[in-house]
Amino acid sequence: MTRTTRILFALLAGFAGSLGAQSPAAKPTIVLVHGAFADGSSWSKVIPILQRDGYTVIAVQNPLTSLAADIETTKRAMAMQTGPLVLVGHSYGGAVITQAGAGNANVKALVYVAAFAPDSGEPIGAFGERYPTQLGTGFRPDAAGFLYIDPAKFHELFAADVPLAETRVAAATQKPIIGSVFGVAPDQAAWKTIPSWYIVSQDDKAINPDLERFYAKRMKAKTTEVKASHVAFLSHPAVVARVIEEAAAGAH
Repeated sequence: MTRTTRILFALLAGFAGSLGAQSPAAKPTIVLVHGAFADGSSWSKVIPILQRDGYTVIAVQNPLTSLAADIETTKRAMAMQTGPLVLVGHSYGGAVITQAGAGNANVKALVYVAAFAPDSGEPIGAFGERYPTQLGTGFRPDAAGFLYIDPAKFHELFAADVPLAETRVAAATQKPIIGSVFGVAPDQAAWKTIPSWYIVSQDDKAINPDLERFYAKRMKAKTTEVKASHVAFLSHPAVVARVIEEAAAGAH
């Protein structure tokens, strides 16, 4: 065997070895979608945990002006990412990911955090009478039909297990949502084809916990219950991050 032949064989062997090596799969990007009366910064306690554990994270800043606009904004954020995605929606954000994730092969898992999970053609607020809550008693609409939560009731109705000083800031910075959106339905339901996880907040006064359980059962989600208010990601961020990471681990 000539020296040139030996070199060629060595190069081919090295190339074959590199093909056979098992390189670790890239972790999915976590796309966080906020709900009503909040913005992307509401995930501020969960994001550092996910980043510490090696995940790329993006928190979408939705306008809350219509379901269509919020879906489009979320899809633009998704399109900027490469590789697999895990979509996480809180409250109204669950309705957003329900349609935004449909038909996208990169979306490998959905995580609903005390969230709406409507079916296609089913209005977001379809079960309000069957599963009532106290949140409506705190609504303050403006002249354009956008809803705020009365700051005096924000702690009690929205975030009772979060320190009062913290909820005062959240109440002062809340982002209103157009009230008509709760009569709108998604055209598609991603949870019908994408593995889903659901976190039920047992002490939720914004979405009835039994409605959350209904959604979780209907989508056959892997369900975790936590004794928390509507904002478990603020009062129990480690629990929320753990569920997101469980979903991400199953997204490969």
